[in-house]
Amino acid sequence: MTADLLAPLDLAFWNMESAEHPMHLGALGVFAATSPTAGAHAADLLAARAAGVPGLRMRIRDVWQPLTLPPAFPPAFGGAAREPDPDFDPLDHVRLHAPAGDFQAAAGRLMQRPLERGRPPWEAHVLPGEDGTSFAVLFKFHHALADGLRALTLAAAVLDPVDLPERRPRPQEPPRGLFPDVRRLPGLLRGAVSDIGRALDIGASVARSTLAARPTPALTSRPTGTRRTAGVVVDIDDVHLVRKAVGGTVNDVVIAVVAGALRRWLDERGDGSEGVAPRALIPVSRRRPRTAHPQGNRLSGYLIRLPVGDADPLARLAAVRTAMDRNKDAGPHRGAGAVALLADHVPALGHRLGGPLVSQAARLWFDILVTSVPLPGLGLRLGGNPLTEVFPYAPLARGQSLAVAVSTYRGRVHYGLVADAEAVPDLDRLAAAVTDEVAALITACGP
Repeated sequence: MTADLLAPLDLAFWNMESAEHPMHLGALGVFAATSPTAGAHAADLLAARAAGVPGLRMRIRDVWQPLTLPPAFPPAFGGAAREPDPDFDPLDHVRLHAPAGDFQAAAGRLMQRPLERGRPPWEAHVLPGEDGTSFAVLFKFHHALADGLRALTLAAAVLDPVDLPERRPRPQEPPRGLFPDVRRLPGLLRGAVSDIGRALDIGASVARSTLAARPTPALTSRPTGTRRTAGVVVDIDDVHLVRKAVGGTVNDVVIAVVAGALRRWLDERGDGSEGVAPRALIPVSRRRPRTAHPQGNRLSGYLIRLPVGDADPLARLAAVRTAMDRNKDAGPHRGAGAVALLADHVPALGHRLGGPLVSQAARLWFDILVTSVPLPGLGLRLGGNPLTEVFPYAPLARGQSLAVAVSTYRGRVHYGLVADAEAVPDLDRLAAAVTDEVAALITACGP
């Protein structure tokens, strides 16, 4: 495999990272153990299989040589590139831990540790259960190495093979080399004016959103570098029951549940929810699952205000649905939520110099991240042990205390909560509020 230059958004994630705010994605998979030694066997399998997955051998290195290309091309100077690690050893990345009585508590401690930047930025932590009936694996992938779809592809490559329906192959884009193809220059020039106009439009939307912002105190925190995680499982049939009763989409209900849970949590903490409307960033993938390769984050987003000040659960759902419909009508390329698209208009050196500033500005732009991570509907296994639960974890932006990721797997919705441990010591109360909000919505929908 040859080196390929990081896409602009990947480079932004690579340079935004700090010790207190690592930029890795996580997923905690819980498996039913078929034997008392299933955890140790799983660790051996992961290490053996990782050695044969090319994407897991890729490290990220800095690029400092200037390119002698026409000025229409963003220079690679100051950027970074993925390349095969000649010293790759899967045992540096797969770790077997002592038995854990609480998988979520262990995951929180592991999520707060940044990945080593000198070698392929991913890890798999195997956590045997104390009672021998289950074990868990925490996967960590740096956001510059993989987005949610790519991380899923890499993780699936080390799980047991799954028979998938045969699909017609689609043409793939060539890898992004360190020297762009000059033949693309005319097309790039034709789109330059349109790109600049779009960037100015997005920038103006972001500025308006920031000026009108009033941060939610409970969702802001000083950087401590600590992490706590929690997981909640909801029956997908309950979500569909609500959706069918009031309309909208499954995603609308999932987001409304977050809004209701935040309201309950704020009230219990005594912070009050009256007049509070946290700004939630809802990432939107700009590519389909079948195009998860080649690598590179392709994201936009919707920015909505969560109606936590409304006491009626159905009114909260209606407000979320209206906000999401408004964003969808505008499209993922417009509005303050599309700020990630601005990464394409910043040269590599600008990302390197401005990354720390951008990370500090995140709390001025949004208060909480609520993201959906796709999972296959097929049952997954590792060493013959079935995957029973999977909780996704999102990176926590600087100055923010909470992030929420959601995945649907085998008929159940899994909420993965990540919080600053010092700012949110009562994360379990928020997790319980998620379950309470689902029950409230079902009750409000009536028989």
